[in-house]
Amino acid sequence: MDMSFEVVIIGAGPAGLQAALVLARARRRVLVLDAGQPRNAAAAHLHGFLSRDGMEPGELLRIGREEVMAYGGQIRSGTVEAVDRLDSGSFAVTLARGERVDADTVLVATGLRDELPAVPGIESRWGRDVLHCPYCHGYEVAEQPFAVLGGENRPFSIHQAGLVRRWSSDVIFFPDTIVLSDEERERLSAFGVRIIDGRVNHIAVTEDRVAGVVLADGTSIPRSVVFVGPRFLPRDDMLKRLGCERADNGWVRTDATGATTVPGVWAAGNVVDSPAQIISAAGSAYMAAVAINHYLLAADIDRAVAGVRRGETAFSAEMERRVCELVLGDRRHGM
Repeated sequence: MDMSFEVVIIGAGPAGLQAALVLARARRRVLVLDAGQPRNAAAAHLHGFLSRDGMEPGELLRIGREEVMAYGGQIRSGTVEAVDRLDSGSFAVTLARGERVDADTVLVATGLRDELPAVPGIESRWGRDVLHCPYCHGYEVAEQPFAVLGGENRPFSIHQAGLVRRWSSDVIFFPDTIVLSDEERERLSAFGVRIIDGRVNHIAVTEDRVAGVVLADGTSIPRSVVFVGPRFLPRDDMLKRLGCERADNGWVRTDATGATTVPGVWAAGNVVDSPAQIISAAGSAYMAAVAINHYLLAADIDRAVAGVRRGETAFSAEMERRVCELVLGDRRHGM
């Protein structure tokens, strides 16, 4: 494997692969590094992605990988330990095995981690009948008895209780540690959401299915689907190490193209945008890829100008032909 690339993309989810596809088609030397920990691994199907609705998440990634490699992009499994900016302005990407890859630019698309409420029964059912996104899974469980558990993110939990009412006429909100105001109770009740107070002890599971919500006093309320509000934790250690500026919410700040405050570093998808769905994560990565190509193009032209000023031959049609032959040759040899 070559050890120097124009772009190194960290993360081979929909965002990372989308960016890699655009950049490979722009004839950039691209390497995608992936630790193999997709956020939606527990989900059986993905939804809401035009032309891909109902597809298995792993199948989407398999097809994406094939498309990237067909254009000469390289993909490699491996955990990135560190990304360091060099004095030259380029980057050193260090893998867990100690290998180093050099990059002119870096795109971080490592996603986020869902920290689930510490309620027994939630983790074992996560992605099946314990859910958080009705846009992703609501249609498939519609009109079943829903439970919504209050969590650390108070506004999210209350909003979620009202939101899922669109998918079921039988919704119970368990505030747990949340103390609702009279107005909040009135609004939820008026919309048909029942409210049951008391601490939640665990989620009852029978025959490999959610059976109900059990309170601390032993009361069991039959339910078939549980919605929870995870704490969203971005996998942004590499961005922190590079010194990327953070917004007031603690997440890394990016502009409309995904550029961070560190020149040459972009981020796309859930690592900087917790609500992003697959289709929007891929869309933001497309924009980032175009911006990266323009950034590299400016550097290409600067080098060409500097070369001409030193008396070197300008970039000519003959040089273009030779570059094209090199790219096509790499593809024929599976590089």
